[in-house]
Amino acid sequence: MPLPKDNLFFGYANKLTKEQKEYVDSIFDNQFTIVNAKAGTGKTTLAVMAAKVLQRELIYVFSPVEEKSLGYTPGTVEEKEEKYIVPLKDALLEMNEDPSKAIISEEKIDNLKNGNAWVKAMSHVFARGTNIKGNKILIIDEAQNFTRGELKKILTRVHDEVKVVMIGHDGQIDLKDPKKSGFIPYLEHFKNEPYAKVCTLTKNFRGYLANHADELKW
Repeated sequence: MPLPKDNLFFGYANKLTKEQKEYVDSIFDNQFTIVNAKAGTGKTTLAVMAAKVLQRELIYVFSPVEEKSLGYTPGTVEEKEEKYIVPLKDALLEMNEDPSKAIISEEKIDNLKNGNAWVKAMSHVFARGTNIKGNKILIIDEAQNFTRGELKKILTRVHDEVKVVMIGHDGQIDLKDPKKSGFIPYLEHFKNEPYAKVCTLTKNFRGYLANHADELKW
C-alpha cells in the first residue's frame, strides 16, 4: 500500500510533487526503488522519512569515493565516515531528530540503551560479510559513485524482507573513470522486475543558482 492518506509525513505530505509522491509510494509498495535524480530534489530526505514511517531500522550505505580504502584514513570508523553521512544527518534534522541519538554509535552506547537509535551508517568498505535481513530498509546513497562490483557486494547480501532504496544521479559521477559506475547498469538490470520501480525527480528545490549550475554539461 502507498503512503497512507492521513499521514502528514513530517509536514511534507501536501507539499510533495507528483514525482516525489510516486517515489515515496514506490518505497511503500515495492521491495526495490531506484531513483535517478539531481541534487536538491529531496531524494535522501524522503527515503529516510519513509523508513521512519514504515518503522524499519535503517541501514545507510555510502561510498568513500575520495579514498582508495577508508581503512587507511586516521581515526575511528565513525570519524572516518563523518563527512560522508551529511545527507543522512540533514534528513534526520529535517525530521526534528537528533542525529547523535538516532544513529547507532559504537563508542557511545547510550543511544543503544535508550532505544532511540534506529540508523546504522556504514561504508561499503566495511560491508563484506554483512547479512542484511529482518525488518530493515537499506538506503544506498550516491549510488553513481559505486562500481558494479561494489553494488553487487551490497545487493547480493539483501534478504527478501528488506526494502532497498538505491539513490543516485547519472550526471554527477565522482569516480575517476565514470564508465566504472554501476548505477545505470544496475538500474537497467532491475527496471523490469515486478518488485522494482525506477523513479525520477527533476525539480531542484535549492533555487535558481543551484538549478542553473546543474545545467552545465561535462
